[in-house]
Amino acid sequence: MARDSVLTRVATGAAVGGAIGGAVGAVYGTYEAIRYKVPGVLKIRHIGQTTLGSAAVFSLFLAAGTLIRSN
Repeated sequence: MARDSVLTRVATGAAVGGAIGGAVGAVYGTYEAIRYKVPGVLKIRHIGQTTLGSAAVFSLFLAAGTLIRSN
């Protein structure tokens, strides 16, 4: 496989999108859990769901954008 193949670029875009989306989701999930006073262990679940959801969505969009922009 070539070093700069389309698949490699899309996979890199998805990985970067997942990392950025996960970081933003963790910050936002923590803020939301504190703001709405989510009790006890549900706080961890809420933050985890927000983190994974944000990471998945941002990863998908960044991978799609990379695929559109690739030659």
